[in-house]
Amino acid sequence: MDKWKTVKTEYIHKSPFGNIRKDECKLPNGMVIDDYYVNEYSDWVNAVVLTKENKVVLVEQYRYAGNEFYLEVPAGKIEENETYEEAIIREVKEETGFISDSKPILLGEFMVNPATQNNKVITFLFLDAFKKFEQDLDDTEELTINLFDFNDLDRLIKSKQINTQLFTAHAYTMAKMYLIEKQLSL
Repeated sequence: MDKWKTVKTEYIHKSPFGNIRKDECKLPNGMVIDDYYVNEYSDWVNAVVLTKENKVVLVEQYRYAGNEFYLEVPAGKIEENETYEEAIIREVKEETGFISDSKPILLGEFMVNPATQNNKVITFLFLDAFKKFEQDLDDTEELTINLFDFNDLDRLIKSKQINTQLFTAHAYTMAKMYLIEKQLSL
């Protein structure tokens, strides 16, 4: 199997939130697609933050496109010259005030939607987190901190007792798999 070739690229829209690019692509079989649209977004980081008491730290916020309030793991874009680890430590501290004396554990890097988007989400796990700071939010952010028992989160997500989004459910699943594997290897 061969990759597609980009024949021509044109930007339809550019903004701080992301770009929309229109490509002309040539497929390996010779077929040409004149208008393949790609959404260019920054990579972002997210983290499951667990306290010593096995509570998961979630932030609740209004999401305009979804027209609803959602419970989510702390997350955000990577800022210029930051490593993924530096970005998630900053985001967790800013959004929740929580930190950990342990280094964040990388759970994985995942493409968001490689059919139409070029970005990925990098997921971490914080263990033994504790609240040390007050929130330091951007002007456009209004977040409420919520603590849930980590072992109850599966039931709450499945029963739709909490309103969350895919990236939180996925991060939770990755953290749960990591913790199960760690217990089995002890």
